[in-house]
Amino acid sequence: MMTVAAHAAAEERKSRPGRATLGSAAARWVCIAVTLAFLTALLLAPLAIVVVTALSKGISAYLGSFADPDAQAAIRLTLLTAAIVVPINTLFGIAAAWAIAKFEFKGKSLLITLIDLPFAVSPVIAGLVYVLLFGMQGWFGHWLQDHDISVIFALPGIILATLFVTFPYVARELIPLMQQLGNDEEEAAITLGASGWMTFMRVTVPKVRWGLLYGIILCNARSMGEFGAVTVVSGHIRGLTTTMPLHIESLYNEYNFVGAFAVASLLTLLAVVTLLAKSLVDWRMGGRHGG
Repeated sequence: MMTVAAHAAAEERKSRPGRATLGSAAARWVCIAVTLAFLTALLLAPLAIVVVTALSKGISAYLGSFADPDAQAAIRLTLLTAAIVVPINTLFGIAAAWAIAKFEFKGKSLLITLIDLPFAVSPVIAGLVYVLLFGMQGWFGHWLQDHDISVIFALPGIILATLFVTFPYVARELIPLMQQLGNDEEEAAITLGASGWMTFMRVTVPKVRWGLLYGIILCNARSMGEFGAVTVVSGHIRGLTTTMPLHIESLYNEYNFVGAFAVASLLTLLAVVTLLAKSLVDWRMGGRHGG
């Protein structure tokens, strides 16, 4: 009887879905090979071309590309834009996530839809909207001109366009996290006499800090690499309104491949640093959830 039962159990394990058979192992390795080939063709190979082309005329030519005043201005403008956009979108994301996750009010669904709008609208269309609003022939163009205020083809236009395409990132990371955590601890803190600000800083923020950091990293990465909306509102004024992506395009169109890929390598380095920071946050969030 025991032998029959053991034999039946062995047969059941053999027929169990997901068992490591020769066919499943082959399928697994084929999937891995296809994935690696895809990543190599679309990610690793372009990155290698950027580095090789940037260094094709030697390290002195590579470093000399960053001595160009226009390149330095593009780097400064990119970092300045990110330094302005990221804190604003962080504050907006926290406020929007807090309102959506903690309260019920009319128009809540509409607010969520508006937050997702930049994911659905082309950045070029967003840039055109700002031109129609603040350009010389736009709705507010004459008023801005009378008061000597420049928005389009100036820093304010670049900041507005970048704000639009990046504002969902922090909010979209925090909303599901806050909804999942619930209100129990906040209500307990308020019941014990804590103020709203103290409850937010001592209870809410520690629980969502890794999600908040994750959203900030994504927002920063997008703000530094944004091209579509910025190219419409910037005017491509060298040394004044060209960010790093726009400067790379200008150099490439002028057949200055070393200069273009040198600046591109710096942007790539910033992207790699962002990716490492994102991976660290992923690991910490996974560790907390696992613990």
